[in-house]
Amino acid sequence: MYSTLPADAPPIREPLHAPVAHLVRGGVVEGVHYGSVVVLGPDGDAELTLGDAEAAFHPRSAVKPLQAVAMVRAGLPLDGELLSLAAASHSGEERHLAGTRSILAAAGLTEERLRNVPDLPFGAAVRDTWVREGRPPSRLAQNCSGKHAAMLYTCALNGWSLDDYLDPAHPLQQAIAEIVEDLTGQRIAQVTVDGCGAPLFSVSLHGLARAAARIVTAAPGTPEARVADAMRQHPEMASGSGRDVSALMRAVPGLLAKDGFEGVQVAALPDGRAVAVKIADGADRARVPVAAAALARAGVDPAALAAFAGRPLLGGGRPVGAIRPVPALAPPAAVHV
Repeated sequence: MYSTLPADAPPIREPLHAPVAHLVRGGVVEGVHYGSVVVLGPDGDAELTLGDAEAAFHPRSAVKPLQAVAMVRAGLPLDGELLSLAAASHSGEERHLAGTRSILAAAGLTEERLRNVPDLPFGAAVRDTWVREGRPPSRLAQNCSGKHAAMLYTCALNGWSLDDYLDPAHPLQQAIAEIVEDLTGQRIAQVTVDGCGAPLFSVSLHGLARAAARIVTAAPGTPEARVADAMRQHPEMASGSGRDVSALMRAVPGLLAKDGFEGVQVAALPDGRAVAVKIADGADRARVPVAAAALARAGVDPAALAAFAGRPLLGGGRPVGAIRPVPALAPPAAVHV
C-alpha cells in the first residue's frame, strides 16, 4: 500500500536496464532494446519488475499529469478540453493552438508571455503543412505550450511573478515539486531543465507508476480526478489526432496514459493497476509495444491491445519480422478485463 510520507530520493546511478524487446527479422534476433518496466497491482505492490525501476530517471513529459494536478491544487480552474491541454504534449493542431490562446486569454495574457522554447509542431502532418506554408517555429506551436499557458494562468491567479515562472525557486515550481514528491511517494533526486525550459524532476520509474495510480484512484472532484477525467475524456487534446497515446486511451476504457520523450510511457487503470516503461536508448518504436505488453501483463485483454504491437519490419516491401516484447512480459493465464 502507499505511504503518506515520501521516502528517500531514488539513487542516481547508471540504470541496470535489462532486455525488454527483441527486434526479430526472419526468425533471427537482429537487435535488442534494453530498458526497465514496472507493473503495479491494484494494491500498489509491484507485480513485475524488469531492469531498474528504482534508479533516478527523467520522466520527461510523462510527468505532465502531475504538474497539472499541482496547478489545479493551486487554484487553476480549468476542466475538460483545456485541462487536458494543460497536461498535453500536443501535436500543434489548430485546436491546440486555439486552446492555448484561450487559457492565456482567461489569464489576461498573450502568447508573448510564454517562456517555452519556440519550435515547429510535434505532429508530423501538421509540421509538414506548417513548413510548406513557410511558418517559422513559435512558442505557441511547441508541444508544451498548453502546460506553459496553464502555468502562467496559475501564477496570475496566485499573484505570483510571471517572467520567472520557470525558475525552480519560483512558488509555482516549488508547489509542483511538492506534489511530485507527494504523488510519487519519494523525494526528488535531482532538478534539471526539460526540453521546453520547465524544471524537470528526477524520480524513479516505480515512483512514476505509483503517481499515475494515485491520480486515477483519487476521489471524484479532487484535483487528481479532475486531471484524469479531462485527459481520458479528451485524449486528443492531451496528444493529437492519430497519436498512439490517445488511441490507447480510446482502446482501453478508463485508462490514463501519457508518453514522454526518450522512450517513456506511463499508464494506469481505474482500480489502481499501473505500468511504467523506460526504453534505454529512447527508441520510440519499442515504447508502445512494450507498454502494451506490460498492460496485458497487468490484466488488460490482449485483444484490446492488438493494434499496439508495433509496425512490422519490412523486407522487400513485405513483413518479415516484428518487435517482440520479452517473454517475461507475457500475460499470465488468467481472465483478462
